[in-house]
Order: sequence, then C-alpha cells, then structure tokens
Amino acid sequence: MSWLEPIELKGKIVTLDPLDISHIEPLKAAVMDGEFWKLWFANVPSPAQMESYVINAVENARKGNIAFAVRQNNTNRVVGTTRFYNVDETNRRAMLGYTWYAKSACKTGVNTESKLLLLEHVFEQKKAIAVEFRTHYFNQASRTAIERLGAKQDGILRNHQIMRDGSIRDTVIYSILQHEWPSVKNNLVCKLSLNKPATL
Repeated sequence: MSWLEPIELKGKIVTLDPLDISHIEPLKAAVMDGEFWKLWFANVPSPAQMESYVINAVENARKGNIAFAVRQNNTNRVVGTTRFYNVDETNRRAMLGYTWYAKSACKTGVNTESKLLLLEHVFEQKKAIAVEFRTHYFNQASRTAIERLGAKQDGILRNHQIMRDGSIRDTVIYSILQHEWPSVKNNLVCKLSLNKPATL
C-alpha cells in the first residue's frame, strides 16, 4: 500500500476527484478556456496532448503520485487538474504541482480551496513533514499564487530543465513545513471566508 492513495477530497467550492480517463474530454474543454498551453513558461498540455497527459498521470498514480481533476461544485464542471508527485514515502514528503485551471476558474477561490484540501489531507491525515512546490522563474502568476498560500522560497535551481521550445528553465523551489501548516491553514481558511480571490 502506497503512502498516498487516490481519494476524493470535497470542499464547499470544489471536489477533487482522482484523475481517470473519463476526465480527458472535460479537461480538453477546460484547457481551451484560456489556452494556457501557449504560454512558453508553462507546462500545460494542449488539447491534442491531453489524452497522453491523463494516461501518464493515471499510470503514475500506481507509484503514489496522485493526480486529481478539479470539479466546481456549483456547475459540476471540471475546470483543471493538480497532483502530488515525486512522492517520498520514506521521508513523508511530496511535491504539489502540475496545477492548471480554465481561465474562468481563476480568481474564484478554486485554487485556494484546492490547495487547502490537498495540504490538509497530506499534513493531517498522512503526517507529511514537508510539501514542496516548483515553478518556472518567469511564471510570476504561479509564484504569486504559491506565495499567497504561505509557502516560503527555498532557492532557485539554475539551468534546471530544457523546455519544449528549447529554452532553459530556472526553477524556483518553495516549501511548507509541518510546523508551519497550522498558520498556513488559518491563512487559507481566512482567505476563503473573506472570499478573497485566488490566482492561477
């Protein structure tokens, strides 16, 4: 049995469903809203790539890297996806990422509650000691969203990855530690109660 397993996580705004092949077409529709795969610094799949993207994610779930479809409760519409990856069961650590949403879901609380559900699960149910986030140095929207969660920057991996357009990515690393989680949780709950917007 893996440390992390597929599980439905339900909040007031969104429900996170374990990703499966039934989500391919809904995610194609979601990614068309905003066309974020066209951003050179983002790792967002195009509609043509969505089938292989989902199939790969489902296969990785067998290794404990659990991906989710993000579904808005008020419309029952899938608006994006997110996942735990590079899961380190021995050290109770996981990375949280591969997150993208339809443009219409941005600044609605979707991202804030999604992260609250995921972090609450991994820290409180699975007793994680740390959760890590990584993003492109030039993806300012993503960096801002991660910082708004309460994550702290650990550093920058320079010349870390070769992107699909041939450019070389510097990767910014953030983390939330176990002892920081209560304060981070209070911050997220407060944002949701005040209906403060979340960013991509």
